[in-house]
Amino acid sequence: MPPHKPHGPLQKPGNAGAAFKRILGYASEYKGLLALVVVFIILSSLANIIGTSFLQVIIDDYLTPMIGNKDEVLFGQFIGTLAKMGLIYVLGALSTFAYARIMLTVSTRTLFKLRTDLFTHMETLPIKYFDTHTHGDVMSRYTNDIDTIREMMSNSIASFISSAVTVVGVFVMMVYYSWQLTLIVLAMLVLLLFITGKIGGQSGKFFKEQQSKIGAVNGYIEEMIDGQKVVKVFVHEDKSKEEFDKLNTALCEASTKANTFANIMGPVNNNLAHIQYAILAVAGSILAILGVHTFSGVMTIGTVVAFLQFSRNFSMPIAQVAQQFNAVLSALAGAERIFSLIDETSEVDDGYVTLVNAEIQPDGTISESDKRTGVWAWKHPHKADGTITYTKVEGRVEFDDVTFGYEENKTVLNGVSLFAKPGQKIAFVGSTGAGKTTITNLINRFYDVPDGKIRYDGININKIKKDDLRRSLSMVLQDTHLFTGTVMENIRYGKLDATDDDVIAAAKLANADSFIRHLPEGYNTMLTSDGANLSQGQRQLLAIARAAVADPPVLILDEATSSIDTRTEALIEKGMDSLMKGRTVFVIAHRLSTVRNSDAIMVLEHGNIIERGDHDKLIADKGKYYQLYTGMFELS
Repeated sequence: MPPHKPHGPLQKPGNAGAAFKRILGYASEYKGLLALVVVFIILSSLANIIGTSFLQVIIDDYLTPMIGNKDEVLFGQFIGTLAKMGLIYVLGALSTFAYARIMLTVSTRTLFKLRTDLFTHMETLPIKYFDTHTHGDVMSRYTNDIDTIREMMSNSIASFISSAVTVVGVFVMMVYYSWQLTLIVLAMLVLLLFITGKIGGQSGKFFKEQQSKIGAVNGYIEEMIDGQKVVKVFVHEDKSKEEFDKLNTALCEASTKANTFANIMGPVNNNLAHIQYAILAVAGSILAILGVHTFSGVMTIGTVVAFLQFSRNFSMPIAQVAQQFNAVLSALAGAERIFSLIDETSEVDDGYVTLVNAEIQPDGTISESDKRTGVWAWKHPHKADGTITYTKVEGRVEFDDVTFGYEENKTVLNGVSLFAKPGQKIAFVGSTGAGKTTITNLINRFYDVPDGKIRYDGININKIKKDDLRRSLSMVLQDTHLFTGTVMENIRYGKLDATDDDVIAAAKLANADSFIRHLPEGYNTMLTSDGANLSQGQRQLLAIARAAVADPPVLILDEATSSIDTRTEALIEKGMDSLMKGRTVFVIAHRLSTVRNSDAIMVLEHGNIIERGDHDKLIADKGKYYQLYTGMFELS
């Protein structure tokens, strides 16, 4: 059996900067739209800056002179200035709406591409990856981690650019109105950046831990949902809750620490902003009373009011950046997890022998055909001399001194050798963990063999391209999996170009046709939730039909009839015999009645074949198989 899946993800030390650059790389395809975003952000920021500068004019040129003096001309000019100010703010609001809408489009398209790459690469990963990572943790990358990036791209990035433009523009205006007061603002800014850096550093560390814990919790929940019946059968609800509480507590602690530091940042920045405002108001009033000169002229009340507003406009973007900081840190933590999956090594395939349609000529030679002939051959290019040979696919499988382990220094198979002739039925029996399923995993090249050789029709399977190898095999697993779709579509999954007649013939062969026709819509009945609306036996019959429609030369049955009652098994026995006819069949079974008619039975124990022969021979030998068959010893 493969190694147990850990509840938590296997985290590698990450690089947030590199993750951010990769996200920008995905968005770089939309450079034109991003350039528009920058233009609209600049327009929005300039509108706010220019609008704020009107305060000094309104106070000094209109409000102050009109106190106690009802000058209609001056009042008319005042209304005109207010109208200009309003138009400028409207332009700013429209620009803000425009860049927010464009960023939403860019983020949606970018995440579409990222999600596509994530799924596409996931499909290239070896089975080993899914044996060592919980499905919930993998799913968490598609949901929680992607969502954090969406938040950053649609809100945070635009906020950062807007803040940068605003800070630069406002700083220039503050220096213009009063370089003396600007020095106070800069002193407070140094203090603000110091505090933000300290708090943000701690927050980032715990946000990364939080994303990891979310993956662990999701993985455990997924595991418990799948095993809910088992939990209830053994009354392990309390034990499940206890384990969940541990994982949930760890998530809660990490989340609390991350958000504690993140939430502290906002109030600290706001309080510093209030303190700064009070200091500037007092200092500005003193400078106005003293009539101090600035770049804009003599300091006035209007200048002080405008500067105070600019100081708010200067502090506000920095505070917004600080508030968005936690979203960015969370997104970068999620991005690292996403890219860690994308960076996983794809399944290596160095094979060069391919499966092709073939024709057998009158003289017995084999040639490649452009048409579907029903005859398959291995196309074998020889690197030494450049020649190409064709070998008919017959299903001859040979294990030659194969040693294998899922983990280093822990072997599952020890020097296993066996030979299956075309059309033979080979059965494997033995205790759980003896290595039966491992043999079938190696035939499919789900794992590659470090020691020994496996040959298929005389060809080392390491030379055969994995896709072509697997097309020549069909496998019925103990744990069936049905996809969302109709019964017809689920059977056709074994051969996507199969006609409806082919599907129905395969269902009849597996003895599934009868129950299918009694379903509400027959072959067009929709299956959901892994075929939850079917019995376990019916699901198994569909899996057998799916293998039948593929019509492969080699068939692997891994406890294929384990979920079918004895009566149903008897009904499909003839169909299974027809399915097995002319094929090499490997059968793994605990139910020994299903292997009696096998050409050879292999008894495995601790990765070794301890007995081999047909049923009669093994019974006569009175060894382990005899003990198992007569009930003197039970499989565990």
